[in-house]
Amino acid sequence: MTTDRETARVTDSSLLGLPQLSIAALFVTALVTAQVTAAKVVAVSLPVSLPITGNSILVPAAVFSYALTFFASDCYTELYGRRAAQLLVNVAFVMNFVLLALLWLAIWAPVSGASSVGQSAFAETLGASTGIVVGSLLAYLVSQNWDVFVFSRLREATGGESLWLRNIASTATSQLIDTVIFVTVAFFLFQGLPTSAVVELIVGQYLFKLLLAGLDTPFVYLVVGAVRSRGLSPR
Repeated sequence: MTTDRETARVTDSSLLGLPQLSIAALFVTALVTAQVTAAKVVAVSLPVSLPITGNSILVPAAVFSYALTFFASDCYTELYGRRAAQLLVNVAFVMNFVLLALLWLAIWAPVSGASSVGQSAFAETLGASTGIVVGSLLAYLVSQNWDVFVFSRLREATGGESLWLRNIASTATSQLIDTVIFVTVAFFLFQGLPTSAVVELIVGQYLFKLLLAGLDTPFVYLVVGAVRSRGLSPR
């Protein structure tokens, strides 16, 4: 006969703990924000002039929130394993289509005369071009799964040591894949930008993403250490 205590243990084990739920929520929130802000291009000034990019680099506004998705996925993979992280990445990929459907529905709905935002301005701001949508979805699917794969393989190869190595290596390589796919599809194939402009965009965006990848490593240690110190991780 099952006791109340045994039933409680089964119920608790079937639920996501607060740290796991929080990291998953951060991942999805950052991903949704990245999709919504991808259309805006930001110029980031540099203290020096580089051969390809010059005195500034051009990045989508989504680069800030998208960097958080790799931070969250690395924490998630380290704490809960490769299979759990891949499920998170691929379920979130499906959520992209839910987001797009809701955005298109909001754009399609007739605007009221009482609205402070006009229909054309609303549609222009939130209605990303086909190239942006296709490029971002394809780049996400490939780069995020690659990030989880590389992180997991490096964890196995190092016996669970050198968290900094797998965080930087997985994020750096996956961000390169993400940048090349996104810029090539969105700006070269769909918009027809010249090769020189595409290369400049790739180099500039990747340098900025690489900087963010290095900056997030201490925070990965902080999150992983905090969760493990409380015995809230199965690994």
